Amino acid sequence: MMKREDVLMEALPYIQQFHGKTIVIKLGGHAMVDPAVLENAIKDAVLLHYVGIRVVLVHGGGPEITEKMKALGKESVFVGGLRVTDQETLEIAQMVLVGKINKGIISLIAKCGAKGVGISGSDGNLIIAKKMDRQKVKVEGVEQEVDLGHVGEIEWIDPALLITLLDQNYIPVISPIAIDRFGGCLNINADTAAGDIAVALKAYKLINMTDVEGVMDAKRTHVFRKLTIKEARDLLASGAIGEGMIPKVTSVIKAVENGVRFSHIINGNVEHNLILELFTHDGVGTMLSLQ
Repeated sequence: MMKREDVLMEALPYIQQFHGKTIVIKLGGHAMVDPAVLENAIKDAVLLHYVGIRVVLVHGGGPEITEKMKALGKESVFVGGLRVTDQETLEIAQMVLVGKINKGIISLIAKCGAKGVGISGSDGNLIIAKKMDRQKVKVEGVEQEVDLGHVGEIEWIDPALLITLLDQNYIPVISPIAIDRFGGCLNINADTAAGDIAVALKAYKLINMTDVEGVMDAKRTHVFRKLTIKEARDLLASGAIGEGMIPKVTSVIKAVENGVRFSHIINGNVEHNLILELFTHDGVGTMLSLQ
């Protein structure tokens, strides 16, 4: 077991390397339903903030939206694994994402001694989106085209508000609700939003915190610690990456291809995994880079 001073010395070159850099962290998975897991993740994020890293948090909240809908007597509708978002579902999503989860994260940041600002993608025209085209999905083996309702795909990210907040020493916390060109709101996939925001900010790293150890082989017995973009694409093409991981891997690939130096997928359920991934030689998840 490493001595505490050895751990700190191993972290030193990474702290120096990342000082002043922007890191976008996507909070997801069990952290969105387990207060203890979320609080541990926020403690790590605040530590990064205080060693001089410009931290931006993006969060999801699908399970909580489903629970809130159930509590309100509304059934969630999924077609081919994709949520259909009608007007009432959108309003519930806004209530949960912006009104509850976002503000809960801000409270945790304050508890840890830092200053957070909660915003959605519609604030400051941060995320401009358009309604997603009808999606082709397979239902019981039959391909169908489905209108997912108030679900958007990103057209443009304007990072000006985030840069202002970062320059003033705040930690921005972003809910994935976008605005369209007509002033309407759209729900956005949080993995996609985090990746596009990282690109717009010219972030040094994108971290996706989820419920798995990282990118794994087809048998789910081996975690790839490092992957090139080509290797990650080959895994996607081979079908080795399961459905739930596809948007996460696609997002981190796109981020690296568009200027983010490194992207990581880690298990956010394990205490201090964020710190271990960033500040140790071996890491604990999967790191993707161009080469």
